[in-house]
Amino acid sequence: MINSAEKRMRAMYGVNREIKGPYDIEKAVRCENGTFVGKEKEDVLSFKGIPYAKPPVGERRWKRPEQAEKNDGIYEAFYFGASPIQTKWPSEVGSYYPQSEDCLTLNIWAAKKDLKDRAVMVFFHGGSYGWGAVSDPLYDGHNFVKRFEDIILVTVEYRVGIMGFIDLSMVEGGEDFPESGNLGLLDQICALKWIRENIRSFGGDPDKVTIFGESAGAGSVSLLPLIDEAKGLFRRVIAESGSIALTYSREECKKLTKRMLKKTGCTCMRELMELPEKELRRFNEQLNDFNNFPERDGVVLPLDLYGAYREGKSNGVDLLIGTNRDEVRYWIREMGYYVPGIEGKTIFRQGLPVVFENNEKRMSAQEKAQAKAFLHTLSGPRFWRLTEFYNEMLFRLPAMEQARLHAENGNRAYTYYWACPGEDKEIGACHAIELSYVFRNLQETIYTGAYVEPELADTVQEMWANFARTGDPSTKEYAWDPYDGDTRKTMVLSKNTHIEEDLKGEQRILLEDLLHHYFNGCYSQLSFWIPRFRKAAAVLLSAAALTICLAVLLNRKR
Repeated sequence: MINSAEKRMRAMYGVNREIKGPYDIEKAVRCENGTFVGKEKEDVLSFKGIPYAKPPVGERRWKRPEQAEKNDGIYEAFYFGASPIQTKWPSEVGSYYPQSEDCLTLNIWAAKKDLKDRAVMVFFHGGSYGWGAVSDPLYDGHNFVKRFEDIILVTVEYRVGIMGFIDLSMVEGGEDFPESGNLGLLDQICALKWIRENIRSFGGDPDKVTIFGESAGAGSVSLLPLIDEAKGLFRRVIAESGSIALTYSREECKKLTKRMLKKTGCTCMRELMELPEKELRRFNEQLNDFNNFPERDGVVLPLDLYGAYREGKSNGVDLLIGTNRDEVRYWIREMGYYVPGIEGKTIFRQGLPVVFENNEKRMSAQEKAQAKAFLHTLSGPRFWRLTEFYNEMLFRLPAMEQARLHAENGNRAYTYYWACPGEDKEIGACHAIELSYVFRNLQETIYTGAYVEPELADTVQEMWANFARTGDPSTKEYAWDPYDGDTRKTMVLSKNTHIEEDLKGEQRILLEDLLHHYFNGCYSQLSFWIPRFRKAAAVLLSAAALTICLAVLLNRKR
């Protein structure tokens, strides 16, 4: 059955074709790999589905992207390119857009004015590195550019899941695929190179590029400053609810590779390369829940990411980073998509302690005591207190530490804390709720519901735009002081926007020693042989033994 989201995305779909005859020269822009003809709406030009790389298919599958070839052709830029391969999922509307291996495209919105040297904002979508697509209407750049004519907005598609983040080095023949664990990041760099070469044609300044993203996109823009190949391609970073913590070790990444080999029946890279795309999509549906995050591989990314920030590897860029008050409550709804008929909160309530007990096994005795002390500072049911633990460990504290290390090397860093909830009080100010505000697509209510604050949207957009222009997000109404390790000033974004010093400082002190574990919500690799299940197993075994004894006694009486 086709749902409403799929109908909506199918209605948007089209294929950009080469133009052989006349075209509207006022809507055309000449680039290195062709002339692209866009569409106009309310004095904003949009150019969709522009390829920035050669198709990553055939012999280029699971290889680093190659820049798009020079081309003198003239092409439509009316429709988004294909979404990357992923499992269709209710909260990822872009997953219902047609999918393909050939997905490396970008989209540009620019005011139809003769303006030069405009600031450029480049957005990378979220989706846990396994989902997401820029065709999602939430990311439409029209309203942003309509309001800020001196800014060009770009959204970028990149490979995700088993096509973008899988370590193939352990497979026979895998020595020819050394970067396969981080291909999605290399795609992003390839797009930034295309932007540097071509954005002047749209009126943009290649030396005034801000990269920004949410969730996996925020993790991406936190990692790109640490990659030598990305140096000089951007000047500023905005990371919304994501950081260097959302990564995997090489050991964690091996598990997906083993699962894929088992599912496909392949034993070497030659066999994997010969799999038809249709088969890859089918296997992806079975493997998507086990997708990797970017790999701390020592090849593309440093093994110690906090250490890289500490050593100044990220120097030379301005950073704005923040998180939402109720990040983890987002997964209350997500859990409900897994098992039809069972309320998401029920699965969430049972699952969170499992995650915690798995993470607890990695803690020292002192760290366990600190985690316990943290939970005792909170009130309410244990699973809500665990929710706050993961708000801190997965999101807020890694972001704050990233900002502190960046600032200590003399760089500008700003931090925020989103406290404005949506209509659903149970999920509150959850993960991703700020997106409709940032793009001012307030009609996209998937996270906010019917409750939005239009004035906050205006404020946040102005802050993001000012940061892209100058590196300072302050507005006339709100002075935003940089973050440092002493005052730790954070902008609280809500109906009552204000600055706070050392927000939740007591919680930080209790938990910051645990950051080196890189807790990342890796629920697909959990062990269920943990205390809560061992106790349950003991109870079940005891009950079974008692039942057997009673049966024997009853039989004897007969």
